[in-house]
Amino acid sequence: MIERLIQQCWPEWVGTVSQGAGGWNNTTCFIHQADRGCVLRIYNTHRDKDKIEFELDVLESLRQSELSFETPMPIPSATGERIVQLPDGSERYAVVFGFLEGQRPEGNSLQAAYSFGEKTGELVEALGQIEMARPPVYRPYYELLQSYPACTREAIEGFCLQPEPAFLGLHQELRRLLEAYDDISRRLGALRKLPQQLVHGDLNFSNLLVDPRQPEKVTALLDFEFCTRDVRVMEPAVVISGFLGLEGEHEAISRFCQGFGSRIRLNAEEIEAIPVLIRLRMVDVFLHFLSRYREGTDDAAVLQEQVRILSSGLRQLTDSVAWIREAAERYLL
Repeated sequence: MIERLIQQCWPEWVGTVSQGAGGWNNTTCFIHQADRGCVLRIYNTHRDKDKIEFELDVLESLRQSELSFETPMPIPSATGERIVQLPDGSERYAVVFGFLEGQRPEGNSLQAAYSFGEKTGELVEALGQIEMARPPVYRPYYELLQSYPACTREAIEGFCLQPEPAFLGLHQELRRLLEAYDDISRRLGALRKLPQQLVHGDLNFSNLLVDPRQPEKVTALLDFEFCTRDVRVMEPAVVISGFLGLEGEHEAISRFCQGFGSRIRLNAEEIEAIPVLIRLRMVDVFLHFLSRYREGTDDAAVLQEQVRILSSGLRQLTDSVAWIREAAERYLL
């Protein structure tokens, strides 16, 4: 099907197809030719063309910025369309992007933490200058209570306090997630008062490339699917949340904050909100995977793994709030 799609819509890119690293939401394939290549992305989880249109509009706008790193750029089909529907009757969509040089960081390599912060700050600067004609489709993180209609307070409480058989061994972890949900729900109104702009919203080690010869140098930031208008400090908060629990997390977060602070500074209210936003990110991820489980997208094993990871992250955050805030004040204020 993929080869047929390329032949029909991007005939000049016909070549050898190989599978890329799998993600939770999309399928990635590489198309190889003798001296060039491209990347085919198939959107699996949602069938909303408007979401993809907004993502591609953001990427086109970033092309006007003189960035020191690469971002994905769509390649139009033979008919000039940026987005093509798959010919398998599934109502899924595909986009072809130009190939970007670089490699994923090895494991959760912390060598690139400073560069990651620097590029993230540069991206925040660039996104802050963009005004989109098309409204964003994804809600900001602080609209958590409206983002997952099936995850009402009653439904979440029922799942966490009276777990299904597959989750009976996760009583403590589920209670911790329910407590975090209740805590963050009371704080959402204050968060919307912080400075807002476009944000990537999902930066982590899986969404960047580094130079193979200089693995400490970030060369590209990827996957703008969840880009929306949100509080700007959500950007570093999401990245910091991904460092929690890693070996050397203290040094990695400090390096990241140093790099970020070399490009942009935040106000005192934003600094104070970082631990709250990290907690919000973790609760949001829980509701995302709970929704996927309820919809039948994932099996119980996927949600079990996420419950363990997120509960551990919340526990780690409790022990780390003081020094995270100290690092943020030192390098970002």
